[in-house]
Amino acid sequence: MSDNNGARFIKKYAKEAKMNNPNMPDNVYTHMFRRSRSMHLYRSGMPLALLAEFLGHTDPETTLVYAYADTEMKRKAIEKAVPKEAILPENTEKAIWEDDEDIISRLCNGY
Repeated sequence: MSDNNGARFIKKYAKEAKMNNPNMPDNVYTHMFRRSRSMHLYRSGMPLALLAEFLGHTDPETTLVYAYADTEMKRKAIEKAVPKEAILPENTEKAIWEDDEDIISRLCNGY
């Protein structure tokens, strides 16, 4: 099957899907599937170098187009980086500045 044939099928079925779901994008093209799959793999933990190889990119810099971290990825990275013992339990003592407006004011430079 040629690229043009694939694009024709995508366009046809996207148009039909749009009739059933108005949230469907107006312009659907084959590269959207490639990008979506790439981001799914990246967010699932596939290393960027391996993703570049999977996509057939000779220069890994090309793959950076796909590599933007969402909030969930950032949260997981922080959880991996911070040792569990560094996270304070809920029943820890209050900080000395809590409930002390004078200290809080001085810490905030009088604002």
